[in-house]
Amino acid sequence: MSDSPNHPALNELLRCPISRLSLRPATPEELGKAAGTSGREIHAGLVSADGLGLYPVEGGIPLVVAAQRIALN
Repeated sequence: MSDSPNHPALNELLRCPISRLSLRPATPEELGKAAGTSGREIHAGLVSADGLGLYPVEGGIPLVVAAQRIALN
């Protein structure tokens, strides 16, 4: 199963639970920063439109809950 967050219809519906902003697929740089911050491997994720938080995608499922947010600032 892929960790890819590229599901345009779903991505349009999902929002950051903290800021309520839209989410977009994370760049490789953001994934690296999240991995360094969290101390775990992050292969895919969705980033809030303000770029402040990343929500990991595991097994193709976006973990869009506040407790899973990884700060990018």
